[in-house]
Amino acid sequence: MVLQDFAPIGALLILAVAVMLLVVFISRLFGPYRPTVRKRVPYESGMKPYGEAIRRLPVKFYLVAVLFIIFDIEVIFFLPWAVVLRDLGVYGLIVMGVFLFILTVGFIYEWKKGALEWE
Repeated sequence: MVLQDFAPIGALLILAVAVMLLVVFISRLFGPYRPTVRKRVPYESGMKPYGEAIRRLPVKFYLVAVLFIIFDIEVIFFLPWAVVLRDLGVYGLIVMGVFLFILTVGFIYEWKKGALEWE
């Protein structure tokens, strides 16, 4: 691969950063900015914080995150596979079958752990 192949990606990255900086600068320049003591405290509701700021999250949140990742990866790989399915032939079908089997094992694990039941 030649570095020229990555030029459009680099140009898009530079353009995205430039637009982001421009939007932040314009909003800071023209937007309302009235800081008060109450607005500058770290807790946003205006109430004085009590207790620890860091609490342990239940494992259920992590199980939902794993479930999201499973389905997200599935969708990311399905679209290109569906586009080139005829070119891949039987080999592509078998490889996707193995991939689906692995995702199904992850899904069954999540199901058995109770991540699909929401209280």
